[in-house]
Amino acid sequence: MPIILAIETSSELASCALLNGTDAAVLTRESAGVRTHSQSVLPMVQELLRDAGIALADCDAIAFGAGPGSFTGVRTACGVAQGLAFGARKPVLPLVTLEAMAEACRARKGATDVVAVLDARMGEVYWAQYRWMDGWQVVREPALCAPADVAPEPVTGLAACGNGFAAYPEAFASRAFAADALPDILPHARELAVLGAAALASGRAVPADDAQPIYLRNKVAYTSAERQAINAAKAGAEQGKP
Repeated sequence: MPIILAIETSSELASCALLNGTDAAVLTRESAGVRTHSQSVLPMVQELLRDAGIALADCDAIAFGAGPGSFTGVRTACGVAQGLAFGARKPVLPLVTLEAMAEACRARKGATDVVAVLDARMGEVYWAQYRWMDGWQVVREPALCAPADVAPEPVTGLAACGNGFAAYPEAFASRAFAADALPDILPHARELAVLGAAALASGRAVPADDAQPIYLRNKVAYTSAERQAINAAKAGAEQGKP
């Protein structure tokens, strides 16, 4: 098993995880409050590495939640992952947040067909449908739409997860697939670390320069907080070099 560092900040929950290739254990840290993501990620990364007795240079790749999700969140995760990867000369694994939610749903209830719905604010949701076949296969590509327009492929035993169900209960009240939804599941670095091992093995790693967020809405320019997080990550990675 490889050593994967994962960063996820696409929702109100920020999280970091470390998959230890030695024993396949996954260490995690998390912090709630979207306004503090840019300040909380690096300390969590440093704490994870310290507690595991692992240097950044020991990691095989750095995974991050590329989206869809909040603009600031996915850009922060991408920027921090790029900064760390540049300094440590490591590849980057941009992973889909909705697939990480599907993985969490599978881990909790053994689901093999999952529709993941993430609150996108502004009366809309991000959603996608997945099927587990020795790895996740995309049934419905990630999309942005009104809650009422979520249209998964009809499947017996379809499981549902994500805070979109809690954010728009009226829109999903009469939808059969939403009856037993798990609304507390959010994108988390724990699942990204697990998915990252398979992504690395299948050759999906990219150079830091090529890592990009997944946008289903348009926005330009980094915020000050995003720029600070990116610069801090690069500086921290440079300091950690031998």
